[in-house]
Amino acid sequence: MIKESGINILRFFLLILFQVLILNNVELGGYLNPFLYVLILLLLPIDMPKGLVLAVAFFTGFCIDIFSDSIGLHSSACVLLAFIRPLILKFTEPRGGYDFNAQPTLKYMGLQWFLFYAVILVFCHHLILFFLEIFRMTSFFSTLLRTVYSTLFTVLIMVIQQYLTFRKS
Repeated sequence: MIKESGINILRFFLLILFQVLILNNVELGGYLNPFLYVLILLLLPIDMPKGLVLAVAFFTGFCIDIFSDSIGLHSSACVLLAFIRPLILKFTEPRGGYDFNAQPTLKYMGLQWFLFYAVILVFCHHLILFFLEIFRMTSFFSTLLRTVYSTLFTVLIMVIQQYLTFRKS
């Protein structure tokens, strides 16, 4: 339990720093904006209390907002992600249920499960983030396209990161 908490705290700081120092400066063609920091929320333990997940999500988004000067955009998108996360976990639950202390990682759940889980949550996060950022419906299709491309790019980076840190037991 303490080991997982330490790993989650270390992951929090590393992903926030990576996002702020490197990924916030990446914009490919105006449509690819990777937001790898959402991996912090995706990899939280499945049995973590919902209120704590919401608090972590708000704090994560708040940290990105401070460094990005985005005034609550990331906080609201992260809180939405944390709010719908239990629904997606329930929807993707295996027949026998999740094991005790199960982790929603590629290593424990497999590629197909992780892709389904990550794509849905990252898409919802990006959709809210980009529509709140532009705050008008006149650019609906371009914003939707930006959401799809950024989601696919972010999930691709997440899968690569998961394979790079994947340890055989």
